[in-house]
Amino acid sequence: MNLGTTIKNIRKQKGQTQLEFAASCDISQTYLSKIEGNLKEPNLSTLKVISEHLNVPLPILFFLSMNEDDVPPNKRDAFAIIGPSVKSLVNEFFAI
Repeated sequence: MNLGTTIKNIRKQKGQTQLEFAASCDISQTYLSKIEGNLKEPNLSTLKVISEHLNVPLPILFFLSMNEDDVPPNKRDAFAIIGPSVKSLVNEFFAI
């Protein structure tokens, strides 16, 4: 799961700097930087705040963060086929 990179990409697509976004989420820019660099795993309450400020439901944020390693081996072929299309649809739906 690549949650930090997903948060970073959505934040950038929304045109916010780390400092602006961190302030809106009431966390430090340093902490956000560590989250986005996948160096820190935020707790659930922080993730809820982040997802609210990104205007992306938390389950969708988790889905967008999934990679092949998060899928059981027997389902990876299916994930490789449908994952990109579903992610593209979700991105379009949530205007990411």
